[in-house]
Amino acid sequence: MVLPFAAERELPVERVSLRSALGRILREDVFSDMDMPPFDKSAVDGFACRTADISRPLRVIETIAAGAVPRTDVGRGECSRIMTGAMVPAGADRVVMVEHTEPAGENTVMIKDAGAGTNICRRGEDIRKGDLALGKGARISPAHIAVLATTGNVTPMVSCLPGVGIISTGDELVEPETVPGTAQIRNSNASQLEAQVMTLPATPSYYGIIPDESSGLRHAINQSLGENDIILLSGGVSMGDFDLVPQIMKEAGVEILFRKIAVQPGKPTVFGHRDKVVIFGLPGNPVSSFVIFELLVRPFMLRMAGYKTTPARLMLPAGSNYTRRNDDRLALVPIALRDGAVYPVEYHGSAHINAFSAADGIMFMDIGKASVKQGESVHVRLI
Repeated sequence: MVLPFAAERELPVERVSLRSALGRILREDVFSDMDMPPFDKSAVDGFACRTADISRPLRVIETIAAGAVPRTDVGRGECSRIMTGAMVPAGADRVVMVEHTEPAGENTVMIKDAGAGTNICRRGEDIRKGDLALGKGARISPAHIAVLATTGNVTPMVSCLPGVGIISTGDELVEPETVPGTAQIRNSNASQLEAQVMTLPATPSYYGIIPDESSGLRHAINQSLGENDIILLSGGVSMGDFDLVPQIMKEAGVEILFRKIAVQPGKPTVFGHRDKVVIFGLPGNPVSSFVIFELLVRPFMLRMAGYKTTPARLMLPAGSNYTRRNDDRLALVPIALRDGAVYPVEYHGSAHINAFSAADGIMFMDIGKASVKQGESVHVRLI
C-alpha cells in the first residue's frame, strides 16, 4: 500500500558526496564517462598468448603488472606473464591460468591445459561510455556507490532529507529513563519511530510527551507543523474521551483525509495535511504504530523522496496452520522465516512489541480470510 498523495509532495534536491549518499534517493539519471573495463584486461594470473601457439613452448617476453602498460606486442611463439586486472598486450587473444602451465626451460613455458575460455574481460563489456549507469529514482545502495565511483559521478543529485517531527501523547507515559509509577508505562513509541525514520534516511525531531489536554497538544502540533515536512503523532487518535488529536489537528488547519483504516492492528489511523506538511496520527499501541509506519509511512516517505519502486511482494509457503478470530480487517501478522517457509511468531496483540524483535516480516491476511493452511502461499513483506 502506497499513498499516491506522496507524489504531489516531492522533496527538493541537493548534491552530496559519495560518503553521504548511502540510502538517499537518486534524482537524476547517471551516465558512464568511460568504457568499463577501459581496456582488455586479464581475469586471472597467467600468460597472455596466441591461441595458435598453445601447443608449443612459448618464450616469456615480459611481465605485465596491474596498472602497467605492455611494452611489447605478443608475436608468434611468445607470451607475456600477466597479473589479474592487467592490460592484455596486443597480439594476444587469450590468457592461460598459471596453474595450467609448466616451465619448459629458461624464460619458457608450456601450456598443459588452455581451458575453454579466453580469461579476458573485453573493453566496454560491462558498460560503454555514455550508457545509463543508474536510473533516476534508485535508492542508493553500497553497490550503487561502487557504480557512481566507477563512472566518476562523485556528487550525485539526491532528495533532501525530510524533517520528521515525532510527538507522543498520553498522561500514562514517562520517558524510558524514568521508572514508571502506578498506572504509568515507558514511552517506547517515540524511540521506535525515531529509529524507523533514521533507516530511510530522514532527520527526526522529538517534541516530547504531551499530556492529554488541549492547550499543550495544540502548541506541539502547531510548532511541529511549522518546522517539519512530516509529523508522526502517536496516541490520542481513537474514540475515547481523551483522544483529542483529530479535533486539535482540525483546529490547527489540518485537512483530515481519513480517520481509520481496515487493518488489524492499526485501525484508528489518521492522515491529513496542512499545505505541504503531512501528518500521520498513529495508534498508541506499540505494535500498531510499528506496523502502520511500515505499511503507510515508510512507502509514503520513500515516494515523497522520488523512489519509484513499490515494496516487494513476496509469496512464500506457510510453515504451519494459522487461524484468527475476526476476519473483517486486513491482518498484519508478525512472522519468522525458517528454511524458506513462513511461521507466525507468538503474538499477544497490539501491545506486544516484543513479538517484532523476533520477526523477519509481516504476513498479510486479506479481509474475509480467517485461516492459512500449511504449504499455502502467503503474502509477506520483510521488515
